[in-house]
Amino acid sequence: MGQQEKVSTSLAGAVSEGISASLAAVDAELDRRYPGDPGTRQPVHTVYVPGNVFDAGTIRSWGDQALAALDEHAPDAASFAAVLGLSDDLAEDIYGRVRAKLEREPVEDLRVDFEDGYGGRDEDQDAARAARLISEAYAHGTAAPYMGIRMKCMESAVRDRGIRTTDVFLTGLLENGGLPDGLVLTLPKVTYPEQVSAFVRLLEAFEKAHGLDAGRLGFEIQIETSQSILATDGTAAVARMIGAAEGRATGLHYGTFDYSACLGVSAAYQASDHPAADHAKAVMQVAAAGTGVRVSDGSTNVLPVGSTEHVHEAWRLHYGLTRRALARAYYQGWDMHPGHIPTRYAAVFAFYREGFEAAAKRLSAYANHAGGDVMDEPATAKALSSYLLRGIDCGALDTAEVDALTGMTRADLDRFAAPRRGDLTVTADR
Repeated sequence: MGQQEKVSTSLAGAVSEGISASLAAVDAELDRRYPGDPGTRQPVHTVYVPGNVFDAGTIRSWGDQALAALDEHAPDAASFAAVLGLSDDLAEDIYGRVRAKLEREPVEDLRVDFEDGYGGRDEDQDAARAARLISEAYAHGTAAPYMGIRMKCMESAVRDRGIRTTDVFLTGLLENGGLPDGLVLTLPKVTYPEQVSAFVRLLEAFEKAHGLDAGRLGFEIQIETSQSILATDGTAAVARMIGAAEGRATGLHYGTFDYSACLGVSAAYQASDHPAADHAKAVMQVAAAGTGVRVSDGSTNVLPVGSTEHVHEAWRLHYGLTRRALARAYYQGWDMHPGHIPTRYAAVFAFYREGFEAAAKRLSAYANHAGGDVMDEPATAKALSSYLLRGIDCGALDTAEVDALTGMTRADLDRFAAPRRGDLTVTADR
């Protein structure tokens, strides 16, 4: 070692202590409002099924219909790759993974719908039946990783019905074995933060009535109105909604068609890549960043049905929109039809397979201080590990191949993906 430099200071320790004391409230507020991503699995899509249609065979039926669509319109890897423009080196792998996913886990997140999609005549009975069927699915190992309901909104015309359906469904779950870990509730058409607060009061009352832990019930907020993006006072209402949820909000879901119609976009141009949609989702994304609340894209209403030519056109559209969303960090979307699932998984798997090797090598180089042609920072290491974990969770990547290329276990990746606040310098143990 060379000669040690003389180190001098000019300020008393009391200065630092005083500054820390003055920022104590801010420190606490940062921890409360921005806890970071929860580190749990995020589904790549949400499927909506009307409450009067949902039955015990719905999930398997969606998988079988998706496989049948492949058999009819893209019976092999080459034909599927030709439709979507997949590269030759990925075609077989992607096609095989898509088919395997449709056999094993065709739906990652399912919402039994009692709002726009509901057409039943006895909502009490349908809500109670949904609770029983979901409980049985979890008990028998046939459930999607995440399941729940979308009730009617908190607007006056349907508020009582939405509250009652929520009560019937949650009570039914408790009567049939308890609340499953994958339970998700979706509150639609929110326009004011006070509606979020009202839903929080409803969940608090239910928890208290049944002796549940406070905060056990969380929910997603659907962003389907202009008022949810920009309030009358010019503030971003969606940010206030996250605060109004008091830590219960788990997601913000963009409603493509209701939001577009709210802004007067004509039906032919209502799509998730419309400039109005991009603006809304960008506001949602910034409002949710760091809060632990995740953002989901909307859907396309162009269904892959009919002639092979039309199915291929719809597949290309859906694949392109999904890839576009992934590049913009919207890792979840809605699928409206079983025929959308093959291209959902194809897009997701291609996204992770294409970038896997580069991401793994960059993360390995960072963790081992090996350098390389990209100078990565701690925050980028966090993004790289999150990318690999998402790929593993959905089935695009295998744990063994990630381990082999990075030299890291799942636990190592988890530590990089979710460091403590102010500590982004974690390294792998190996």
